[in-house]
Amino acid sequence: MSRLEGKIALITGAAQGIGEGIARAFAAEGATLWVTDINEEGARQVAESIGGAARAAALDVREEADWDRVMAQLVDRDGRIDILVNNAGITGFEDNPGPHDPEHASLNDWHRVHRVNLDGTFLGCRQAIRTMRATGTGSIINISSRSGLVGIPGAAAYASSKAAIRNHSKSVALYCAQQGLKVRCNSVHPAAILTPIWDAMIGEGPGREERMAAMVADTPLRRFGTVEEVAALCLFLASDEAPYITGSEFDIDGGLLAGSAASPG
Repeated sequence: MSRLEGKIALITGAAQGIGEGIARAFAAEGATLWVTDINEEGARQVAESIGGAARAAALDVREEADWDRVMAQLVDRDGRIDILVNNAGITGFEDNPGPHDPEHASLNDWHRVHRVNLDGTFLGCRQAIRTMRATGTGSIINISSRSGLVGIPGAAAYASSKAAIRNHSKSVALYCAQQGLKVRCNSVHPAAILTPIWDAMIGEGPGREERMAAMVADTPLRRFGTVEEVAALCLFLASDEAPYITGSEFDIDGGLLAGSAASPG
């Protein structure tokens, strides 16, 4: 398995969930991997479990100085970067139940979500372009969300930040093309992917399967997606199999945005 053999990849928010799944998929295909997260211990554990091709680094994606430091370490050790996955993100509900609707959300909560999701993606893209310019090639993958394509009244900041990621990905793609760089940028839009973030809502023990079914009742495929399925899509976009794909967006949502699976009566 060598679809990413010889490539240097950095993944943000890789201590768990989708980021961890992408890291493991990339490593399995031969990439030299930088596993980064604000949770340095979590990143270290993932990197150690992957093995020798993975290094861990603390990275707060909100902080310009953190990006400067980590990218300098990467270039000093590996010479270049070929793949960046901007995955780190928050919903805003992690330590604050809300409200997060357009009328009652606080400006602080609005800014906090955008700083991680949008500012972090902007800083990552900027670093990647500057560093990839040395080789003139690379792949930037920005993890947006189904929530970046539709309105979410109860999570207005999250939806806004993910929509902005979708748009910025296109700006990055067009800019790199204008510059004559073979640096591609695409966005991935997962819907309900079964990660630890859902545990608080689904719970454990009796009734878990029923609660899971209720959560995805409006999804045509009637199930959660898996991190492995998201990772497989990212693997394709990161590989040399997708040289003509840039500025595109990829939904991975079980058919949710296609419309209703119900037949008219």
